[in-house]
Amino acid sequence: MSGVAFSPICLRGIRPAVGSKGASLHWTGERALSVLLLGMLPAAYLYPGPVLDYTMAAALTLHGHWGLGQVATDYVHGNLNSKVAKASLFTLSAVTFAGLSYFNYQDVGLCKAVAMLWSI
Repeated sequence: MSGVAFSPICLRGIRPAVGSKGASLHWTGERALSVLLLGMLPAAYLYPGPVLDYTMAAALTLHGHWGLGQVATDYVHGNLNSKVAKASLFTLSAVTFAGLSYFNYQDVGLCKAVAMLWSI
């Protein structure tokens, strides 16, 4: 099998560049963020504070942005539709982070809010 080369199949006829590490690094970053979020949840519960509040806001926003970006990539087709979906996603992510930051600054913060929900 040493002489057999497998190439990815793409419906649009576009093949990824050989040797490109962009997709691999993005995938690694997504997994690292997921593992980081798993560790931040107990830390945020045990040691709530502004640093963890804003870190959680950024991490959750980025996690959601990447996830919804993959949904848009998979299900939104057409040049104009893709541009609208991408612009909408960036707007949604910016508004999400701004809202979480506002909540952290004006209210009890994400960590204490989740702890309050769990205490009910």
